[in-house]
Amino acid sequence: MTEAVVSKAPRWKRWGKEALWLLLMALVVSTLLDLWRGPTLPAGAMEAPFTLQDDTRTSLAELSRDQPLLVYYWASWCGVCRFTTPTVEQLWQEGENVLTVALRSGNNAQLQLGMSKKGLSFPTHNDEQGNLAARWQVGVTPTFLIIKDGKLTSSTTGWSSRWGLKLRLLWASW
Repeated sequence: MTEAVVSKAPRWKRWGKEALWLLLMALVVSTLLDLWRGPTLPAGAMEAPFTLQDDTRTSLAELSRDQPLLVYYWASWCGVCRFTTPTVEQLWQEGENVLTVALRSGNNAQLQLGMSKKGLSFPTHNDEQGNLAARWQVGVTPTFLIIKDGKLTSSTTGWSSRWGLKLRLLWASW
């Protein structure tokens, strides 16, 4: 009696296929979470003036006119922000168009002291009471918004890599 030979795919092919499915599922879940948790900017938010920590007044429409703008919503007490904030500072130092909003991170003097201790120089709006977060429906820190020509082109929440943010900015510029 002859034994039937059962052909099995090599182990690396099976693992590769499972890894691909896992990656696809993670991408779908991540996209759904971004859609669910993403902020909804109210009418007029792009043109509304706001004050930066250095007392200059600007608007999102003005800042996003020439190149895509990365708006980074963070907090001094946010654990994940400890990993993403240096990345945003690096993007700012490289010349990317960045605006940050510090959520409930103390008064202006406390925020400035904390930022200088960490070597942070990016432009920041201090949302001391969380009023802007409430109007924009930002419920998660960190939150990243990409704005081009006064229009929200994408948003994501949670950790994001330097290359992920650079690719979102590049995508928005097309």
